[in-house]
Order: sequence, then C-alpha cells, then structure tokens
Amino acid sequence: MAMLEVNNLQVYYGVICALKGISFEVNQGEIVTLIGANGAGKTTTMQSVVGLIPKRGGSVTFDGHDITQTPCHKIVRLGMTQVPEGRRIFQELTVYENLLMGAYSIKDQSGFRNDLDAIYTRFPRLAERKNQIAGTLSGGEQQMLAMGRAIMSHPKLLMLDEPSMGLSPLLVDQVFEIIKDINKDGTTILLVEQNAGKSLAISDRAYVLENGSIVLSGTGAELAASEMVRQAYLGG
Repeated sequence: MAMLEVNNLQVYYGVICALKGISFEVNQGEIVTLIGANGAGKTTTMQSVVGLIPKRGGSVTFDGHDITQTPCHKIVRLGMTQVPEGRRIFQELTVYENLLMGAYSIKDQSGFRNDLDAIYTRFPRLAERKNQIAGTLSGGEQQMLAMGRAIMSHPKLLMLDEPSMGLSPLLVDQVFEIIKDINKDGTTILLVEQNAGKSLAISDRAYVLENGSIVLSGTGAELAASEMVRQAYLGG
C-alpha cells in the first residue's frame, strides 16, 4: 500500500525547470532512496513534497490525504517529518530543548517522558549531552540530534536528506544502522543520499534522478547491480 504517492511533480526556480514531471511512490514499511548527482533535484523533490517550496504542477498524496497544497506545519501533523540537509538543529538551544521542539505537534504530551527516554536509549550520546548547547556538538552528534528531534514527532514517514554528509566513515556506518533500526520499529523511510552504495544496500526500492527526471527505478539490489548506476555512482 502506497503511503506516499508523487505524480507528475513539476517545480520551477524562476524560468528554470528543476523537476520535470517526476512520479514515484513509497509503500508503508519501506526504505526508498532517491540517488543522483549534485543538482539532480533530490533535495528539491523532498522540499516540495513536504511543502517547503511551491509546486508548479502534479500532485502529492500522503496516507490517503491530498497534500499538494497543504502547508508544511499541517503536513507534520499528518505524520510526515523531514531531517533536512545540513541538520538545521536549533544551534543556541540545548539538546533537550531541541528534542522538546520536535514534539511540539503532539497533542497528547502524556507520553513525552517515555518518548524522550526512548531517544536517549537509541542515542546515548544525546543523554550524556542533554544540557549542552546544540551548536557545540560534533557533526555526528548534531546528525543524531536532528534524527532524534524528528522521531519525537512520531512520524509515519521519516524523510532524511543527506544524513551521511560530512561524517567520518565510522559515523556513516552508524547512521545507516540507525536508519535500519528506525525502519524496523515501524517507520517508513524516504532517503535522499549521495552515498549510493550504503543507501542502496539498505533500500527496498530506489529511484535515480538526473537533471530533474527519474531515469531508472528498481529494487535496491537491482540498482546496485545496474551497470549505469555502478559507473555513475559506485565508482565502476
């Protein structure tokens, strides 16, 4: 069953067509990845889906709701949350305050302490630094905080934009293991990632974006075995 359906999505920046009528879907329980080079339209796709930039054409349906023209804050309340490229944590707030902000859309706050404890269990480093100013964290710790903040909103669909960017190889491995664990706990994942090898290895399905168009799709294993993908994104 499709949780997210994107149909003929078109986005322009001025007169430049950034997305040329792309269509894809994310089924409940899946990890789906969009891969592509810089400028291919991956981040534009994610920002358009979540309502951060306007659409010129096409439609977006999430969990049975047409959200094509729905503002971002209402989309979050429906159960879609994004971890943006560059983390975008609240630099001057503490770790705890960032996590508190992640739960702002939850009407019933009675389970907040349990949710917070679950985040601290999943990310022990955040528990150690809960009173630390977020802007002083390392890059890896900031990425964990961004993911933890998003999970606090109880998303049905978690969208992750370049979660491994700028991290050491050891931390990259850790982030991808966390993504798999989040998915196993029942959260559907849409992943935008330049690390094609790592992302395809954990994906149920994937799409390749080039110049604002989807040029290839298949299972993660199928795309990892594709000659075109190997040459362009996996180093031959």
